[in-house]
Amino acid sequence: MAKARAWQRMLSGRRLDLLDPTPMDVEIDDIAHGLAFVARWNGQTRGDHAYSVAEHSLLVEEIFGHCHPAAGARDRLAALLHDAPEYVIGDMISPVKAAVGPGYGALDARLTAAIHLRFGLPASLPLELKRRIKRADKISAWLEAVRIAGFSEAEADRLFGRLDRNLATRFEIRLRPPRETRAAFVARHQSLLAAL
Repeated sequence: MAKARAWQRMLSGRRLDLLDPTPMDVEIDDIAHGLAFVARWNGQTRGDHAYSVAEHSLLVEEIFGHCHPAAGARDRLAALLHDAPEYVIGDMISPVKAAVGPGYGALDARLTAAIHLRFGLPASLPLELKRRIKRADKISAWLEAVRIAGFSEAEADRLFGRLDRNLATRFEIRLRPPRETRAAFVARHQSLLAAL
């Protein structure tokens, strides 16, 4: 019996082995393109364009920078790339991740390590930085849930934590065509790399 294919051909021409990803097979254009076409909330959002993981990642990095103004470019880059593995594995909602089990987490960790190493980050981030990025991620999830995914504020408070409503007014949910979001993601990535 033939072994199942466990690699993905990228538009850059790279061949990314999902079981053994290497930093050399990771390109920012592939990440930006993939994330710009992956819909958050399984596409169940209001608007003329899907709310993409790339757009979400830009918002998380913006929130992270607002909440931690002393954070350097390296930490902000980690925030921008927090969901980068989803460029090949998609954005699974939490209930699906739980159903898939520990295999999903291991796959995500392998891809994350390769992506981080490719762009000069540690394979595994310090726990405090992970915690801070996760907090920004939850703020973004709250905003998305209430503004475009049909959740009430009370539901979002229960699921993602109560959000200071004054903080919520500082951030905008952008719904742009994938081409624009992809370009914005690449530009932000380049500006953070240049600041390292």
